[in-house]
Amino acid sequence: PRFLERWLTTEGHRALARVVDGRLTGYGVIRPGRDALRVGPLFADTAEDARALLAGLAAEAAGRVFAVDIPEENTAAVALAEEYGLTPSFETARMYTGPIRPYAHDRVFGVTTLELG
Repeated sequence: PRFLERWLTTEGHRALARVVDGRLTGYGVIRPGRDALRVGPLFADTAEDARALLAGLAAEAAGRVFAVDIPEENTAAVALAEEYGLTPSFETARMYTGPIRPYAHDRVFGVTTLELG
């Protein structure tokens, strides 16, 4: 909770949430980066939720270049990025030293930051 609070409210970070019928269905953040604005996290219950959030975050970019680190296994996230004309610039690999902990990969449309894993 402390990390999330700081990530969402740090100066220069703009966070958006999507609420449907009184229930949080996703949230995303856009923040300054070295070469472009960075979107992350972008977590959503559905592709529709992610699409609405990315539209809002793109509006926050106001025409400036932005980037999203998308897990390749989420094909809906890849398709959404392609809708925005985003193209891959590099690839990474997630590596583990122990058992792989399960997570809702179909809800990760953009990782928080590669710097934190």
